[in-house]
Amino acid sequence: MHAWICDNPIGPEALSWKEVPTPEPRPGEVRVAIRAASLNFPDLLIVQNKYQMKPPLPFVPGSEYAGVVDAVGDGVTQFRVGDAVAAFGGMGGFATHACVDAQLVMPLAPGFAYEDAAAFICTYGTSHHALVDRAELKSGETVLVLGAAGGVGTAAIQIAKAVGARVIAAASSDEKCALCRDLGADATINYASANIRDELKTLTGGKGPDVVYDPVGGDLAEPVFRSIGWRGRYLVIGFAQGGIPALPLNLALLKGASVVGVFWGEFARREPQRNAQALAELARWYAQGRIKPVLDQTLPMPELQAAFARMGSRQVRGKLVLTNT
Repeated sequence: MHAWICDNPIGPEALSWKEVPTPEPRPGEVRVAIRAASLNFPDLLIVQNKYQMKPPLPFVPGSEYAGVVDAVGDGVTQFRVGDAVAAFGGMGGFATHACVDAQLVMPLAPGFAYEDAAAFICTYGTSHHALVDRAELKSGETVLVLGAAGGVGTAAIQIAKAVGARVIAAASSDEKCALCRDLGADATINYASANIRDELKTLTGGKGPDVVYDPVGGDLAEPVFRSIGWRGRYLVIGFAQGGIPALPLNLALLKGASVVGVFWGEFARREPQRNAQALAELARWYAQGRIKPVLDQTLPMPELQAAFARMGSRQVRGKLVLTNT
């Protein structure tokens, strides 16, 4: 097999594409012949040694992928060789093969494209857990999605619309805002050129959004939190801008608002049955055409470094996907 090896986590430029021995699945694992893998922002952080989890060296990055089961370890009864699957394994996806705990694998129904499946579990799992579980978003409520043209943002727009919410999508360019409207956003804000507080006041009639979905952090957090509605829920998804904001807690008191942490990976580990139910609902929505991953570009697996360069430029709309031929 071939894999991208990280033995010096100083950035994507230090990764190397190498031939390595093909692993055998251990008890409880399956081996996947990878057809497609997607990039998530933590994949970039982890090869820069900036992520909270620091795996022992060397390692193969790539948390999310899809393909075909080509070997089954002892004790695995739910999968057979030849099954089409997707996995969020945390590691190993930027390769031609990977072994993964069978509990982290999702079966794919006929017609579920590998490229879509590789871009599905993390972003849609995160956004479903955030909006449906943690925020308990209801039909008719208003949700503000920050970073709305990115991977989790585009998923959040679709999921919020699927449950009947009104969506205000905020992004950093007019082109990204246009993409959000194409996905069903009811209104958009270009926060690079407009005052987000003024826009939110106008778009909500002064009430503010019921839910804020924030994967960006940084200097947008405080003005947005000042705009949140009564009993609002501020979802802390991540910090793509780089800075971790310090919110004045008196605002939570004055607004009767909640600051809600969203750590989908830990939720999936601690509550696997609830996570499986959520993924099953998402798979049904995909089959019904209600949600579909937005793919920015699809590149051959050996072009991982070019994909990382595009991700680092903040130009990505949706997800970047790498494929093995």
